[in-house]
Amino acid sequence: MNLFKSGNNWRITGTWILLMTLFIMQLLVYTWCRVQSVQVGYEIAQETDTYQKLMEIQNTLKIELERLRSPQRIASIAQYQLGMITPTPQHIRMIAVHETH
Repeated sequence: MNLFKSGNNWRITGTWILLMTLFIMQLLVYTWCRVQSVQVGYEIAQETDTYQKLMEIQNTLKIELERLRSPQRIASIAQYQLGMITPTPQHIRMIAVHETH
């Protein structure tokens, strides 16, 4: 009878060890998932900051492009750097164009 109880104790002990091992494995997997979730959250926040900085740079470049395309700036460069002048009516010559078919 003593051997039967001893074998039964080993069976119960083995079952508890198996259950505790499964519980600990579950805790480790849960912890790993949570760490990954937090890490992805940090990466998303970092990419959002990068996106905002790039949008600011893009807006600055758009403003700079519009400033460079401004007719007043182009006229100023043409007049002062290239020596061009606005044509007067005396400078305009009409050229007749004959269409050939």
